[in-house]
Amino acid sequence: MKAGGAVDATDKEASKPIPIPKVRVSRVLSVLDLTLRVVAALGTLASAIAMGTSRETLPFAAQFVRFRARYKDLPTLTFFVIANSIVCVYLVLSLPLSVVHIIWTAAKNSRIVLIISDTVMMGLLTAGASAAAAIVYLAHYGNSSTNWFAFCRQFNSFCERISGSLIGSFVAITVLVLLIIMSSVAISRR
Repeated sequence: MKAGGAVDATDKEASKPIPIPKVRVSRVLSVLDLTLRVVAALGTLASAIAMGTSRETLPFAAQFVRFRARYKDLPTLTFFVIANSIVCVYLVLSLPLSVVHIIWTAAKNSRIVLIISDTVMMGLLTAGASAAAAIVYLAHYGNSSTNWFAFCRQFNSFCERISGSLIGSFVAITVLVLLIIMSSVAISRR
């Protein structure tokens, strides 16, 4: 600064914020994309395994009569397992493309394909998780007007497993929403 309050040209340049290069931000978004895809794949895999292995058998008064609860008994829970499995396979297959985005940050068309595919998979996963959540709600609380009794009072272990499997699926839905937003941001920075 010069005497008398005048600002020197070199002082103006020193006070400007340093811009972050677009390549660095795109690379950070690509690494975060890869990490979130792994998290979502693990969430859907855990949900499918937890639901697919849920079963419980209760003995009745007679020795040869037993009550059993399995996920296969309800088509909605079967759809949940299939939807989670499809989305998990998709997320694993999209990992190499995510690695390509880390190496080559200027890829635009492949990001558009990922946005469309992520949106479709998010819709499938949301449909499966929402349908399963409705059945889990009925299993816990029942519905007296349609004569559905709450069978979770008898099948505690089964209900705990199917309720827990919903958590991973809804986490994966949230991660897919974040992936769609991040890919859109990465494309808009071009």
